[in-house]
Amino acid sequence: MHELTNLDLVIIVLYMIGMLFVGVWFVKRIKNTGDYYVAGRTLGPFVLTATVCASIIGGSAMMGRAGIAYTTGFKAVMTAIPYLIGMFIFSAIAGRIQEVGFTRNINSIPELFNYRFNSTARCILAFMIVFTMMGTVAAQVTATATIIKMLGNEFGISYEAGALAATLIFIIYTAASGLFGVVYTDVLQFFMLIIFVYILIPFSSIRYLGGFSSFWQNLDKSYLVPHINGSILGDIVTYLVFTLAGAEMWQRAFAAKSKKAATQGMFWGTSIYMVTIALVFFMGLAGQQILPDVVASYGSSDAVVPALAVSILPPGLTGLALAGILSVMMSTADSYLLVSVQTFVHDLGKNFMPEMTEKHEILMSRVMSVVLAMGALIIALYIKNAYNVLMFAWSFYAAAAGLPSLAALYWKKATSQGIISAMTGGFVVCVGWKLAGNPWGLGETVPGALVCGILLVAVSLATCKKHPCRMA
Repeated sequence: MHELTNLDLVIIVLYMIGMLFVGVWFVKRIKNTGDYYVAGRTLGPFVLTATVCASIIGGSAMMGRAGIAYTTGFKAVMTAIPYLIGMFIFSAIAGRIQEVGFTRNINSIPELFNYRFNSTARCILAFMIVFTMMGTVAAQVTATATIIKMLGNEFGISYEAGALAATLIFIIYTAASGLFGVVYTDVLQFFMLIIFVYILIPFSSIRYLGGFSSFWQNLDKSYLVPHINGSILGDIVTYLVFTLAGAEMWQRAFAAKSKKAATQGMFWGTSIYMVTIALVFFMGLAGQQILPDVVASYGSSDAVVPALAVSILPPGLTGLALAGILSVMMSTADSYLLVSVQTFVHDLGKNFMPEMTEKHEILMSRVMSVVLAMGALIIALYIKNAYNVLMFAWSFYAAAAGLPSLAALYWKKATSQGIISAMTGGFVVCVGWKLAGNPWGLGETVPGALVCGILLVAVSLATCKKHPCRMA
């Protein structure tokens, strides 16, 4: 075990500066809102694969799930599989999303709701997306602040100071260059992440423990036993349904240059994520044996992966691994921050100020990058566990928006009344269930999504003849 060296710190600082430089470099590519929000619909399969994968395996997916594996065991896998299945389903519909976006000049889910239904449905969904994306950015701020606190512990850097530093970094290149800066920094971050985190740390952990046989012999096998309860079921439903309406992935699909590129990029990005699930689970279990006092030392099991890097890697490689871990949070935070900005300015702002020019819209988007990021910072300061922050943000959105988004894309009998009733009912039941303390230990997304689905079908069928809606 060694301490963080000056070489490691220099590598991390240079990496962060490099990412900011790449993001700012793409400012010159921004000519209009289409460039800012969907990169001019120019993304091919390779870039989409990298940005999809980098966005999926964010702070909660890596640090949060590794922490769950460290403390709980197999729950980390059971909650990852539904998201994986949902993303493979989304891969199958990504081509349809790209086609609708290209032919109808639609750049977001709220725009699709406005086209198929009405402005009320658009605004309701937009408000949900803004809050959900802020909560997801907050999860990345939380994870990044945990790492910065670790790195700066000897200098007295607090969690709060780390959270502020993380927020400022996220703001700079997201505000500057929009989706162009986001996706091309994601490509670099993708390679850093795979090489120096998902390959280097697991193999170094095996070597440190004296081989896989030694790890297996000392492993508490109870952590491998699948189990389920109401809380886990709620998380499973949340992840599965959320993928149907994940605004950041819809944005990537809209930005694809073709139907084929959208489908291939989503599929291969998801396939790589499938491999990382096992690696994250292993890192959490390896951390039990290498660092049994992570929670006592760092205050959260979220710290297990960066703590492994500092504990088992030599100087230089430690810096590269920590830079790779930071890239996880950066790649996810910038994606969700941009979606929240697009939704607030384009889907809400232009709904009330249709005369807004593209130049003014881009300026307002950059301003709101600061405002909404600060909102995420406040959430992160209140809830300091990455996984809890994420599930808080995703649960009500999954319950209220997942099935309506799929219906907007495919179901010709879906009506404005059905969609609005479904979103409102799903949201109210989900929040009410949460406030009631989750009766019977059942996660709030389950009853919320159930009510949403029932209202969507019942109300739409009852009103489709009197109030038909056009298909996308």
